This record gives sequence, C-alpha cells and structure tokens, in this order.
Amino acid sequence: MNFSCNALVVPARLAHPVHLRPLDLDATALQRVAAGDIGYIAGRGWRAYLNNDGSRSFPNLRAEVLIREAGVEPDETIHGTALFLGYVDPGEETDAPHHLISLAEQLFDMPLAA
Repeated sequence: MNFSCNALVVPARLAHPVHLRPLDLDATALQRVAAGDIGYIAGRGWRAYLNNDGSRSFPNLRAEVLIREAGVEPDETIHGTALFLGYVDPGEETDAPHHLISLAEQLFDMPLAA
C-alpha cells in the first residue's frame, strides 16, 4: 500500500485542531500518525486508524464522539491521534468520506472542507 489521499485527522489533544491532510500512505506513515502499532475501527465506508496500545497516549474524546455518532460503538476508550480514511474494499483506502467530514464539522463547530 503506497498512495496519496486526503485524511481526516483528529488529534487527541484538544489544543490541536481537527483537520484534513493529504497523506502519502504506506504502513510506515500510518504507524507515524498512530504513534505505534496500528489498529482500526471500521464503519460504513470508512476506517479510523488508531494506536493499538492506547494506554500510552492521551484519550481522544473527539474521535470517540465522531465514531459513536457515525454509528459504531467502540469497545474501549479511544486514545491518541485518529486518522479517518474512506475505503471501498478491504485494503483499498480512499479519501475520507464527505459525510464523515460533514459530521465532524457539525460536532466540532469548525469548517474543514474548502
């Protein structure tokens, strides 16, 4: 996997803004964003890439709210930066879906799309 797409980035620290970011993605890039081994939570047409060992990072309340509002109930508290991408088939990521970006804009009262 090595490609470029636009990701919705939800940092754990509230002082850092939620933002869209073009990323050249490969497994190493995902590990850098997740700050360690990566796991993901899948929703309808999207995936949230997360740090598999969240106990070492800050809780991410915004990502947890976004995931819940997008229709998925996480099993555990979300920790660290969350990277949201779209997907069409397993292993084929795409730009973060517009409906997820719109939901983030509504929840966090911040314009993200240009």
